[in-house]
Amino acid sequence: MTQLGLLAHIEAKPDYADQVERLLREAEQLARQESDTVTWFAFRQGPTTFGIFDAFDDEQGRQSHLQGRIAAALMEVAPEMLAEAPDIKPVDILADKLP
Repeated sequence: MTQLGLLAHIEAKPDYADQVERLLREAEQLARQESDTVTWFAFRQGPTTFGIFDAFDDEQGRQSHLQGRIAAALMEVAPEMLAEAPDIKPVDILADKLP
């Protein structure tokens, strides 16, 4: 069972919202390459508000993801494109429904 996850809140600067959306759409390919990432979602909540939810079977998978290419890409663009640093919180998954 998928046990662990990450929930990230991302707030873009207004002039960079479209670029942040593009970055998240393109990050899907990176997530698909991560064998320990069970599921990965990027979403938009408003004009400048985005998020990512991903899930893992164990702590090793979660830590690998946090040290991976998606996190690095976000941190690279953060000073220019984000209103604040991404707020990334670990979560425990209580139940899931996966294909």
